[in-house]
Amino acid sequence: MAGFSKTIALILVVALVANLALMADADDKEIRVRKKKGEKECIQGWECSWWSKYCCNETISDVFAVYQFEDLFSKRNTPVAHAIGFWDYHSFILAAAMYEPLGFGTTGGKLMQMKEVTAFLAHVGAKTSCGDGVLTGGPLSYGLCFNREMSPMQDYCDDFYKYLYPCAPGASYYGRGALPIYWNYNYGAAGDGIKVDLLHHPEYLEQNATIAFQAAIWRWMTPIKKNQPSAHDIFVGNWKPTKNDTLAKRGNTFGTTMNVLYGEYTCGQGDVNPMSTIISHYLYYLDLLGVGREQAGPHDDLTCAEQEAFNPASSPKTATSS
Repeated sequence: MAGFSKTIALILVVALVANLALMADADDKEIRVRKKKGEKECIQGWECSWWSKYCCNETISDVFAVYQFEDLFSKRNTPVAHAIGFWDYHSFILAAAMYEPLGFGTTGGKLMQMKEVTAFLAHVGAKTSCGDGVLTGGPLSYGLCFNREMSPMQDYCDDFYKYLYPCAPGASYYGRGALPIYWNYNYGAAGDGIKVDLLHHPEYLEQNATIAFQAAIWRWMTPIKKNQPSAHDIFVGNWKPTKNDTLAKRGNTFGTTMNVLYGEYTCGQGDVNPMSTIISHYLYYLDLLGVGREQAGPHDDLTCAEQEAFNPASSPKTATSS
C-alpha cells in the first residue's frame, strides 16, 4: 500500500511539472542565482528546479528541441511500429527534468550537453528499434518503435531475490521501457531508484512514457555496482579510470558506456552486431542534430570490442545487473 501511495504521489508530481511546463514560456525562463560555499548555484524554472551548479548551464530544452526529437525518431509512429503514439518529446523532457540538476544533459558546455543527450538516445534508439530489414527511411530511423518485448518466452522471475525483490503474483518481468528492463530484481532496483513500485506494477513502463524515460535516465545516471562509474560519469569525464581500467581498455569513452550498461553481452566480443548497432545510431544521431560524427572521436573511443567487461556474466549477480 505504501508503494502504491508513492507511485500515485510521483504521478501527481509528474502531472504538476507537466502543467508548469505547458504554462512556461521558454523565452521568458527565469534563472535564479546564489552563491553557496563560494560556488555558484542556479534554478531554472520547472526544468531545473532545485539549486545546482548544473542549472546554471543551458537546459536540455535549450539545446535539444521538439523538431530534433522528431528527426531522430521519425518512424516511431509508422504502421510497422509497435508503440504508436506512446513516445514523445514532452515525456522525455519531463523525465529529464528530474535529472538535469544532477548533471544529465547539463554538464559542460553546449557541445558536451548535446553529445550526452545524443549518446543516451542512441542507446535508447538501438534498444527499441524495429528497423531490421526495413528499407524506407533507413534502419536507423526506427528507434522508439517498441515499448515492450513482443513475444516473451518466460516471466523473468528469479527466486534468488525472493526476499529482497519477491515476484508479485501474476506479474511478468519481460523487457519494457526505453532502456528495456528485464527480471524482477532489476524492476525492483529501478523502482527504488525512481520511487515507483515497478515490482508490483511493471506494466507502468509500457503505460507511461515519462516513467519509462525516467527509469532509463536513472539507469544512465546510476552505477550498477558500488565502486563502478555510471554511464553518465564515464561519458562526461567525471570518472577517473584506474590502472586496471586502462589495462582493460576502459576509459571515458562512448564505448565504455556500453560496457558498464551491458557488459560482455555487448563488449569484449569483437565487432558484434549489438555493439555496432549502438555505435551506428550514435553517429547517425550526431549527424542529424548538426553536431557531426567527427565529434564522436576516433574509432577506439566508440568501440568496446576489446574491453574487459565491468560485470562478467559469470560473476555473482547483483540486484542491478542486466
